[in-house]
Amino acid sequence: MEQLLIARGWAKAASAQVADMMIVNTCSIRKSAEERIEGRLGWINGLKAVREKKTGAKTKLLDEAVEYVKDGAKPLTVVVTGCMAERLLPTFKQQYPFVDFVVGTYAKHHFGKIIEAVEEGRADDVSSVPDDSGAYQFAAVSAEPGAFSTFVPIMHGCNNFCTYCIVPYVRGREISRPVEQILQELDILKKLKVCEITLIGQNVNSYNGVDTAGQNVNFAGLLKIIAEHLRKTESTIRWVRFMSSHPKDFTDDVIDVIASEPVLCRHIHLPVQNGSTPVLKAMNRRYTREQYLELVAKIKAKIPEVSLTTDIMMGFPGETEEDVEQTLDLMKQVKYESAMMYFYNPREGTPAAKMEQLPEEVRKERLQRVIDLQLEHTQERMKERVGNTVLVLAEGVSRDDSTELLGQTEQHEKIVFKADRKLIGSFVNVKINQLNGNTFKGELV
Repeated sequence: MEQLLIARGWAKAASAQVADMMIVNTCSIRKSAEERIEGRLGWINGLKAVREKKTGAKTKLLDEAVEYVKDGAKPLTVVVTGCMAERLLPTFKQQYPFVDFVVGTYAKHHFGKIIEAVEEGRADDVSSVPDDSGAYQFAAVSAEPGAFSTFVPIMHGCNNFCTYCIVPYVRGREISRPVEQILQELDILKKLKVCEITLIGQNVNSYNGVDTAGQNVNFAGLLKIIAEHLRKTESTIRWVRFMSSHPKDFTDDVIDVIASEPVLCRHIHLPVQNGSTPVLKAMNRRYTREQYLELVAKIKAKIPEVSLTTDIMMGFPGETEEDVEQTLDLMKQVKYESAMMYFYNPREGTPAAKMEQLPEEVRKERLQRVIDLQLEHTQERMKERVGNTVLVLAEGVSRDDSTELLGQTEQHEKIVFKADRKLIGSFVNVKINQLNGNTFKGELV
């Protein structure tokens, strides 16, 4: 959406208070995400009142906007998109009448029409709001101008229906992007001098696209095709990551292609969600604790230098103290480098929301035990790396020391090191000298 605006001559505003258009991208994964959006929308409503110079508009903390409209009202167009917009599509404008356009999941490709409507002064014309129907369409390119790393969507939607998850209901069924479109984007990214990409989808392992010959291509096949294409085109892209991976679909051929292709990073995000088979069954994850540990063992055997990260949810309905101990034990066996950890919150419209809920204090206490253990493991795993020389992508200047650059390793770890700014955007070899919190400190070699 930003690229469409820039292509039509728009530029980023200095702040939201003086923008001509504000785009609010929403999430529905957790209730707290929607609550934050609701709070943000309240602030935007107040801002719009100031921008329109409405009588009684509250100006506290809106000094920029007040100064901006001192010579006359300057309306602000508000666009809301993303999963919350899709979930509440029929009623969103009724709840938030100050929002000008609500763009559902399948209507983002119509965003150009919205820009035209705003430029032509038709923002209040209800007929200019795009219809939210038809198949999902992927954007030609997702990179931000000047970025060295970017996401490349390869899938949209989800077929898994985990009992706690709202995603299948707001993003729809899985759609795989054609191989040719993905390769075309990689060629564009080469011209933009992008160094690293992350293939993204709700479940990349179930990718089922087609090539130019009309043949079906699975995820392992796609990874192989991408690796070969990057070699053949002598691309600037030297690292390829992917997320998220569903353990039930992480096949042996995917492990084999990662092990054989150096461009595929030795870092895998493998969400376990819970370490107890009964809880996993209640979550509809469709793998057992034993199957997950067997998968981890295969990965570590084929890719010894791999770093594993995960998602862990505590306090799911019906979880017992024995289930908690099973999760802690699984963590001790795998020893993740890091984890996204959270306690279960019910999402309206999902099966788990109708189950008997555990008290919030129990959920929080169990989560804290998981966090404490993971912090120990993170420190332990990272200390093992001190003394190693690693390849690093220099991403920018360190916030704490302007003479240092901040980069990341192939294992997705942060590292700072003294170096000239001209190295930003390039790969360099750095020796890890010490660990400061969760960030390495090193020196060029």
